[in-house]
Amino acid sequence: MIGLQWGDEAKGKLVDLLCSKFEIVVRYQGGANAGHTVVVGDKTYKLHHVPSGILTPGVMNVVTPGVVINPPTILKEIESLASQDIAVAENMKLSDRAHVVFPWHIAEDRAMNEASENRESIGTTLRGIGPCYRDKVGRTHAIRLGDMFRADFKGRVEQIVAAKNRLLTSLSSEAVPLDATAIYEEYSGYAKRLQRYVCDTTAYLLDAVDANQKMLFEGAQGSLLDVDHGTYPYVTSSNASGVGVSAGSGVPARFISRMIGVAKAYSTRVGGGPFPTEQSNEVGQRIRELGREYGTTTGRPRRCGWFDAVAVRYTARLSGIDCISLMMMDVLSQLPEVKVCVAYNLDGQRITHFPSHWEDLKRCQPIYETFPGWNIDVTKVRDVDDLPRGAKDYLKLIGQLVGKPVEIVSVGPDRAQTMFTGAMANFM
Repeated sequence: MIGLQWGDEAKGKLVDLLCSKFEIVVRYQGGANAGHTVVVGDKTYKLHHVPSGILTPGVMNVVTPGVVINPPTILKEIESLASQDIAVAENMKLSDRAHVVFPWHIAEDRAMNEASENRESIGTTLRGIGPCYRDKVGRTHAIRLGDMFRADFKGRVEQIVAAKNRLLTSLSSEAVPLDATAIYEEYSGYAKRLQRYVCDTTAYLLDAVDANQKMLFEGAQGSLLDVDHGTYPYVTSSNASGVGVSAGSGVPARFISRMIGVAKAYSTRVGGGPFPTEQSNEVGQRIRELGREYGTTTGRPRRCGWFDAVAVRYTARLSGIDCISLMMMDVLSQLPEVKVCVAYNLDGQRITHFPSHWEDLKRCQPIYETFPGWNIDVTKVRDVDDLPRGAKDYLKLIGQLVGKPVEIVSVGPDRAQTMFTGAMANFM
């Protein structure tokens, strides 16, 4: 289940809806900067670390080595779910290889952001995700979840804190020194509370493959935020496209039989970076209010604009998707006209490929195809054939432009407000 835009495509709702068909749901990248909102009846669940499959009894939820874990955040999430009678303890595993976000990562994130305050923000949530991934690939100042149970944990914390204090002081004269003893004691407490969940998830998943168990991989963020293939440097710090599934989880790509690309019926983005179809006007504000476009993790208002078929065709090909799940169609049903970006104008030339450099993308002017609004409440529609003609034409055009069929359509936040067609109808 891969996001095809800049994240926030409502993947969590779809994972929750489909996961009863699977035995395992896998989260393979990102950190607490990811937010999934899932509505079940009259209850709304906001998830960050824990896979959305946790809301379905009997499904095992696995957080793998590609994820970076913030212990106090995931513990708070576990407690919140447990208080609502969600069986987390029996249905979740955390990788001992997953790297841990520590206070020095958060302090470094804030200090680096302040040091670059004169430049456009790359969109960090200031939760230490980027610095944690940086330490992971740097290898010298990193601690994995399994390391917190070893005899040298305290010594590692003391060594890293000494180095990080020097770094933080160099970034800001007002930096408050970190206390290694206090951090060690605090995180030792977290380790004890998390120990029941920690195991070798790579071995667990490979055993599950050998046993022909069905698993669903839940992407976080979106493909346009992929650190290698997105709008760099305005990206996240992990591989958020489909190419990251195997690296993050440890499950070889040859065992993945179907890829579903998730997109909104319009576009949103949080933080800085190019956004060709952005509507910094009344239309954008209208979409924001109708779609309740505020971050699950940060509460920040999202930038809103029209559907960008050039970008989504690129990410659909990148992730090798089989079909599209188009979410939030109910939002478009309340607009007087609807537009789709079918190509870009880059320096006077019409292009249909997605530029590899953000400065080129920033100069791109969208070329639109415009639809008259269908102005009909679709939230109670339960069959794609019953959608208004304009909405069906819209779905058909998106499928043609992206090169893959729209087989899932969402017209509201509830589980029941989702329609399946084509191969996905047979799957359900």
